Amino acid sequence: MPNFSGTWKMKRSENFDELLKILGVNTMLRKVAVAAAANPHVEIRQDGEQFYIKTSTTVRTTEINFHIGEEFDEETVDGRKCKSLATWESENKIHCQQTLVDGDGPKTYWTRELNGDELTLIFGADDVVCTRIYIRE
Repeated sequence: MPNFSGTWKMKRSENFDELLKILGVNTMLRKVAVAAAANPHVEIRQDGEQFYIKTSTTVRTTEINFHIGEEFDEETVDGRKCKSLATWESENKIHCQQTLVDGDGPKTYWTRELNGDELTLIFGADDVVCTRIYIRE
């Protein structure tokens, strides 16, 4: 089983602004979010299939606790409440499907894939894909 535990520093990000745009975030808030999310601090603790992920930026900190295969409460990138279900997509990759609790919006998901000391985080909303590459500190 892969070990996602550790602190992670972002090395590269692609399409974050486009992701926020399809989620309906206005221009001013997108500029603030993109600047704040340029240098996130990510902490992951893993015990078997139980995960704790804390992502901190200058504007917002999010924390999620989940067990692979069990539904949990989460918020989408733009802060809407959703029910999420994380499953193993492959030996080193977690896929999490998000379902909005209220209202309509793009279909959203995230994946986290471990490749040695590199972590690839993908956020998807309909056809827009944001890729963020992290390295273990």
